[in-house]
Amino acid sequence: MTQKVAVLGTGKIGEALLSGMIRAGWAPADLLVTARRPERAEELRTRYGVTPVTNPEAAKTADTLILTVKPQDMGTLLDELAPHVPNDRLVISGAAGIPTSFFEARLTPGTPVVRVMTNTPALVDEAMSVISAGSHATADHLAHADEIFGAVGKTLRVPESQQDACTALSGSGPAYFFYLVEAMTDAGILLGLPRDKAHDLIVQSAIGAAVMLRDSGEHPVKLRENVTSPAGTTISAIRELENHGVRAALIAALEAARDRSRALASGNTS
Repeated sequence: MTQKVAVLGTGKIGEALLSGMIRAGWAPADLLVTARRPERAEELRTRYGVTPVTNPEAAKTADTLILTVKPQDMGTLLDELAPHVPNDRLVISGAAGIPTSFFEARLTPGTPVVRVMTNTPALVDEAMSVISAGSHATADHLAHADEIFGAVGKTLRVPESQQDACTALSGSGPAYFFYLVEAMTDAGILLGLPRDKAHDLIVQSAIGAAVMLRDSGEHPVKLRENVTSPAGTTISAIRELENHGVRAALIAALEAARDRSRALASGNTS
């Protein structure tokens, strides 16, 4: 792979992407990184053999720029990059809520921009990355984004109009599962189990259920019905979930996450 790729603002997700790309075959010599703190940049050089550069140097040198800073820092980064980014560069944004038009308005006219919403399972190569094209991005640009983010999990292309919904579902999604496991662990303790045993029971059940959902091809209702025998323990638990409005609460929570993504796009970071 001869194209140079720069990861700008290399935090946890940026580092996960970097390490995944190296495992997938990118040469460290073709990978550039930027970081706010010099010691962080040196840590990445030592760990991966990549080259730390400044943001302007990355813009001048790399063929693809992956911007992984926080949404509230993106405007400042673009102000720094804009004078140095020719329109033959591919710019990939990983910032929640910010549309490709935000980048296109600040970069050289015609610059291709691809928007990607990934999630923290990138740290274990099980990410779900959702990819959308800006107005100047081609099929080749999307394929390149697929190749990069495919190094840390699965990718899915959607119209940009669906990105806020995808952010609510999969971008924030791991946190909902962690929250559920936390609640179920507390329930296990209440029922008399030690915390470590409750944790192990729930985590393995979650892994098994996820693999069944992925590999069986069955609808989740069918899989749930297979566990739910008449007048049994499972239906008693599900009745309580319904009585307490868990389904409605989940829908409301995801709507709130989507609305927050939209607010970020409009510049409301408070």
